[in-house]
Amino acid sequence: MASESREQLKAGTDRRGRSREKLATLVKTRAETLALYAELANQRPFEPDEVTAEALQEFCQALIDYTASAHFQLYRFISDNLERRAPVLTVADQVYPRIIQTTDVILRFNDTYEDADLLNGEPEILERLASDLSRLGETLAERIQLEDQVIGALTGQTH
Repeated sequence: MASESREQLKAGTDRRGRSREKLATLVKTRAETLALYAELANQRPFEPDEVTAEALQEFCQALIDYTASAHFQLYRFISDNLERRAPVLTVADQVYPRIIQTTDVILRFNDTYEDADLLNGEPEILERLASDLSRLGETLAERIQLEDQVIGALTGQTH
């Protein structure tokens, strides 16, 4: 009986350790994405040059990496029924539909800009980039708040 209890405790500790690692990966990926967002935003006014094109491509890649990381590090864990704590499930159920909406905005931004040819003949892309980037920034801010609610529930902290 005592041995079974120790094994359950060890399994719980291992699971919490893996959860913390996943959350740390998500937060790191998110921070890298936000840094690249700021770097791209600082290129305003956007010009059809190599610096802007590279910053945009790098940001789009980081944005997709972050979105995938969030899915695999956070939401998939919950959606695969690996999470059993009621408070975590309640928060996840409340915020997940809104997180899906933010994912849709992120994917639309990426679809528009990941292969955009800023250097050869797509001036309308540059004209829309500033406003699209601003809207994306608002979406990322909302998504981060939602993720932080889930992270807070997972770590036992309230926001």
